Formats: sequence, structure tokens, C-alpha cells
Amino acid sequence: MMCQSNTLQGPDLHTGKWLQFPQLALRRRLGQLSCMSRPALKLRSWPLTILYYLLPFGALKPLTRVGWRPMSRVSLYKSVPTRLLSRAWGRLNQVELPTWLRKPVYSLYIWTFGVNMKEAAVEDLHHYRNLSEFFRRKLKPQSRPVCCYHSVISPSDGKILNFGQVKNCEVEQVKGVTYSLESFLGPCTSTEDMQFSQTSSHNSFQNQLVTKEGNELYHCVIYLAPGDYHCFHSPTDWRVSHRRHFPGSLMSVNPGVARWIKELFCHNERVVLSGDWKHGFFSLTAVGATNVGSIRIYFDRDLRTNSPCYSKGSYNDFSFITNNNKEGIPMRKGEHLGEFNLGSTIVLIFEAPKDFNFHLKPGQKIRFGEALGSL
Repeated sequence: MMCQSNTLQGPDLHTGKWLQFPQLALRRRLGQLSCMSRPALKLRSWPLTILYYLLPFGALKPLTRVGWRPMSRVSLYKSVPTRLLSRAWGRLNQVELPTWLRKPVYSLYIWTFGVNMKEAAVEDLHHYRNLSEFFRRKLKPQSRPVCCYHSVISPSDGKILNFGQVKNCEVEQVKGVTYSLESFLGPCTSTEDMQFSQTSSHNSFQNQLVTKEGNELYHCVIYLAPGDYHCFHSPTDWRVSHRRHFPGSLMSVNPGVARWIKELFCHNERVVLSGDWKHGFFSLTAVGATNVGSIRIYFDRDLRTNSPCYSKGSYNDFSFITNNNKEGIPMRKGEHLGEFNLGSTIVLIFEAPKDFNFHLKPGQKIRFGEALGSL
């Protein structure tokens, strides 16, 4: 009986070892992963995380029982080398296409994104030597009449994501998702070129931007889709006195992603142009995005965006006010200001009297030259 008991226990123990073996191996492997540096750990976790989200029926969920945790979708997306991909895309855009290939390539893009080539100054697709020239195509002057009866016009074609008064130093990038005004524009400076009011330090950042008593701070966010006209213009008569360039990520600014990632506009590379108009502070910010590493400001030849190396959280300031130029860069309403390489986002933040009204609806399509708001 004793021998029979021993022979019965043997297979049970042997089976138990086999059942434990995968878990022990996984724990040992995960222990090795935990000792890796953070960049190496992210790299090694990528394949498993991607499979975790892609495979059906929770195929990799058993891994979570032995201590493995997938990267969050946001972390996974943030770890994608979007700057490198955007630089590669930028170089691809500069490659001259054979004449016979231009029409089929551009026609596919036109069909995919709904581009209206009847508005283009040059409708002949063979005229555009590469994708970059096609993206930056000019329009016929009569296709975008500039509204003369409203004080602020749309600087570009696009979709209105959000607009209204800035409250509690927070701005909505899309409905219900906010970002910090100070993180977006950067800290105030005490130099004359920024035209900030000299208020006491206990006042909020928002109050420091308001230069005239009784005024409020307003914002408007315009999303440019890949099929939209890619140039942007001056939204009003104003004076640009300062440029601040924030190197950063180049994540997509699609409204769906903007709802997903908090403070997306603060993470992405952007160029802030600030100055003043007849009612006080005025700023226009061009926000970069995936495949839109190139932000060009026509009067700023020193600006270089999407550089290979940058310090996270850093920014570069440049003043247009000098000893020889006390006025900065005067801009007229509708005047050409800059361009993107592909679709992106324009954010206007400006000071105006309390009776300023927007003539907009969230989500509406708008074209350059149409009214944004007036007094």
C-alpha cells in the first residue's frame, strides 16, 4: 500500500512541476526586464504590448497574472519616434516625381482627402514637381475673399475645435479636454517686446496677459486636415514682436487624438508668435503634428523646426524689436504669414473687450478669410 501511495504521488508532483514551469520561466524573464534601463525596457515591451492590444479574445491576458503589465495605449503612442518619421516624410516630400507619375499620385491624394483643385492657382497636376510643392499650392485670389466687416478672420481653412473665453488659466483643446495656458505659451518675460502688463507676482498668468482694464482673454482652435489649404494668414491687423519656438513631440493633432491625450498641444512642437493689436495682447500659435515637422514663418528666416536634437521642455526666444526696428513686424489682415507641410492646428489667444462675440459653432468647417468674431 505504501508503494502504491508513493507511485501515485510521483506523477502528481511531476505534473505540478510542468504546470509551474511556464510561470517560473515568465517570472524569471520579467525579472530580467525589470533590471533593464527605461529606454531598453520600452523597446523590449513594444512587441508584447502591441500584440496584447491587437490579438483577439485576450490571448495575452494570462501574462498579467505573472506580473507583466502592458504599456498604456497613450504611453505606447508617445513612444513612437514621430519626429524621426516626420523628418523621413519631409525628405520623401522633396523627391522629384517623374512627370508620368505625378497625376496618379496627386489624384489619389485628391480623392482620399477631398481636395478641391479648382481653387488652386495652378490646376495642372504635372506642374508640381514633388509632394511638398503640391501640399503648399497657392490659391486663386478670388477663391478666398477676406471679410472686411469683422475684426478677426480665420487665418486658415479648417475645422473649429473650440473657442470662447479663457477661464482659470485653462484652454480647451477639444470639448472637455484642457491644457494649461502657461505651459502652452511659456512663462512671461519682463522685456518690452512681449508687451505684457507689469502686474504683481501674485496675479495669475492669465491676468498678466490682459493689458487693458475691462478686457477678457479669448481663444480659438482651428484644425487643418490633410486635404485643407496648408498656408495660414494674418487673422487681423496686428504687430508681431516676439517668437517663441518649443521643440517637442510631433503627435497627431487629429480631434480623436486630442480627446485622448491631455495637454497634447503642450507636448507637440509649436511656434508662438505674440504681439499686440488695437485691443491689447494677441498671439497666433502654429502647432506641429506627425509628418508636419516643418513649420515655416515667411518673415522669420532663422526659424528651424524638427531638429534632430533638442532638450525636452526647452524653448527658444527671438525678438523682432531691435534698436533699428521699434515696431516689430506689422501684419495686415489676410496677409500671408506661414505654412505647414501637411495638416495641423492653429491656436489664437488674444485680448479683447467683454462684448467681443464669436460667430462660430463647434465642429463647423471654415475657410481662410471668413469671420471668426467681432465687437
